[in-house]
Amino acid sequence: MRASRIVPATLALLVALPGTVWAQGGGEGGGGLFDINTGLSTWTLLVFGALVFVLGKYAWGPILEAVDAREKGIQAAIDGAADQNAEAARLLEEHKSQLADARRQSNDLIAEGKAAGESVRKDIEEKARAEAQAIVERARSEIERERDAALEMLRKESVELALAAASRLMSENLDQAKDRELVEKYLSELGKGAEA
Repeated sequence: MRASRIVPATLALLVALPGTVWAQGGGEGGGGLFDINTGLSTWTLLVFGALVFVLGKYAWGPILEAVDAREKGIQAAIDGAADQNAEAARLLEEHKSQLADARRQSNDLIAEGKAAGESVRKDIEEKARAEAQAIVERARSEIERERDAALEMLRKESVELALAAASRLMSENLDQAKDRELVEKYLSELGKGAEA
């Protein structure tokens, strides 16, 4: 594409230059700094033109094709990078969405765990209260049984005491002062026996 523009421009330059070079030449003598040797210039331009033609035909085409191929490759890489960037942005949004969903689910699980823990705590407290109440009731009934047994034993002992005191009183027919003294003596003997 570019070679087709370069080759005609070079040929036009080659055609125009010899006319300007011949127009200047013609004088003999010199060899000054700014003098132009037309023959040498003509051959230089012809060789340059041939070189441009050969390069245009064999070198510039492949070079330009390589440059175009590289340009297309770079553009394809840029397009691929843009596609990958868009895909990465989509994946990032999807990841953010999944992360938000996971956070929501974890918060739900934490809330459910707290509710379940509170329910278990209430159940344990109620069971503990019921067990404590049952223990208190058992203790009360045990205390009442023990009290009733102690009262019954006290009744039996007081009956036996009364019977023992009455039998001693019956064995001796004494006056009231003697009876009182006898009962007090018997009670003191019982008190000493209980202490021992």
